[in-house]
Amino acid sequence: MRKLFEFVRREAVLTAAFVCAAASAFFVRPDAEYIGYIDFRVLCMLFCLMGVVAGLRESGAFVRLAAALLSGEKSVRMVYLALVLLPFFSSMLVTNDVALLTFVPFTLMVLEAMGRPRDMVRIVVLQTVAANLGSMATPVGNPQNLFLFSYYSLGAADFFGTVLPFTALSLLVVVPAMVKTRGSVNVTMPSELPLRPGLMKLCAALFLLCLLAVFRVLDYRILTVICAAALLLADRKLLKMVDWSLLATFVCFFVFSGNLGRMPAVREALSSLMEWNSLLASAAASQVISNVPAAVLLAPMTADWRGLLLGVDLGGLGTPVASLASLISLKLYMASPGASAGRFLAFFSLVNFAGLFIMLAAALMWI
Repeated sequence: MRKLFEFVRREAVLTAAFVCAAASAFFVRPDAEYIGYIDFRVLCMLFCLMGVVAGLRESGAFVRLAAALLSGEKSVRMVYLALVLLPFFSSMLVTNDVALLTFVPFTLMVLEAMGRPRDMVRIVVLQTVAANLGSMATPVGNPQNLFLFSYYSLGAADFFGTVLPFTALSLLVVVPAMVKTRGSVNVTMPSELPLRPGLMKLCAALFLLCLLAVFRVLDYRILTVICAAALLLADRKLLKMVDWSLLATFVCFFVFSGNLGRMPAVREALSSLMEWNSLLASAAASQVISNVPAAVLLAPMTADWRGLLLGVDLGGLGTPVASLASLISLKLYMASPGASAGRFLAFFSLVNFAGLFIMLAAALMWI
């Protein structure tokens, strides 16, 4: 029983998804249509991307890049700006959660070395906002983008034409937060930072294949075989670093949303809500159930992919559960000496809800 409780606490989203799927099965008995609920293309693409990005992270490429940008005599403002923009731009390619897993611990180390631990809350919160906003710029930036890009069979022009204006606006939201920072500092990095060039080159090549599959140039089934074999041969522990619970969560929500679609009353209610305003409805749902489940749940209920896409992407701002990447930042910050959950959550809420208001107001005018 204790192990079950620990699992539920550790995998709260997966547990909730499983309960929802199981409950819906009482209303729509399992049958041959269940297999049609599952988007195997999305699952395979997520598996490949998570494995490849884990390899890039393990190769040391990200930390080496950060060290090269920050080493030497710098103004504090430029150091902080670099620390915030690193997850903003890297999340476009390696997802928001991986960007935060990589750069938040690095940031805590740098600020400790600079003798500025009092700035940890501000910088980590801004990194979280930056990663959540930057990740919306590409189909591979976060799981909900990959799902919606596949579900609606979007073209590159439609997708980028929708999200890039808001990515640009995001910079205007994040960058001014650095303006009041004063002073200079000499940042010294460890002389020997680990780097595995062979693994880095292999994963970079595999990542290019992933992009080809995302844009439907390469069949996702061929990509899956290539990635699984390459990662197994290169370093089998990379397969253990894949977020299998996220894949299982997707399966559960595929079942849940598929069953809801076969319940006329529920489908009509959700469809009416999305017809009213898909942008606001999906952003609001994200605040409660997180943006990835919201995308999977609401996609079958609307043809307005623009409103849904922007709603779940911008809806990653707001509450800590709106984007699960935000919980990663909180967990990493709480492991630092003198961490204060109350101070973190207070500043997090202030910045996130302000950003959410600004971005949603712009989106309402845009669409």
